Amino acid sequence: MNEKELRTKSKFLSLVLRHQPETIGVTLDDAGWVNVNELTTALSRHGKGMSRETLEEVVRTNDKQRFSFSDDGVEIRANQGHSVGIELGYQTATPPDILYHGTPQQFVEAIARDGLKKMNRHHVHLHVDLTIATDVGRRRGKPVLLQVRASDMHQAGHEFFVTPNDVWLTDRVPIEYIDFS
Repeated sequence: MNEKELRTKSKFLSLVLRHQPETIGVTLDDAGWVNVNELTTALSRHGKGMSRETLEEVVRTNDKQRFSFSDDGVEIRANQGHSVGIELGYQTATPPDILYHGTPQQFVEAIARDGLKKMNRHHVHLHVDLTIATDVGRRRGKPVLLQVRASDMHQAGHEFFVTPNDVWLTDRVPIEYIDFS
């Protein structure tokens, strides 16, 4: 399967596992998991057929490692970024001193006024890797890289979680912890 086909399948899988499972008639459990056989059957029923092997390739090759199989391989879910009501069950973690958030230039003014908010997602997403954070900001325009003093936030009582694909999550980032330079 070529890269473009994999990317298309990955985007649709993101839609289903993060935002609109009803698109193909599946239901995520409370932690965002869905049975792989149920998923592949529903995908086929809706003209988006994906074999188990193709699904594994999509998960393995996703550049952001957005998806995970359960330990027994029976279920699959998105690691973060949900807009549907689920509880991922990640344990709190101690963040590094600095984390990064990439955002398009047009949102910087609002962030400077209100801080980083989770908006319609479960958490604010932060990264250790500058390149990934910049790429995230580039998706909708000219990217701006913000530095978040995560260790200071953590010491002040803010909770952090880290996903299997190394995205750091928190409920919000007040402006006093953001460096805009």
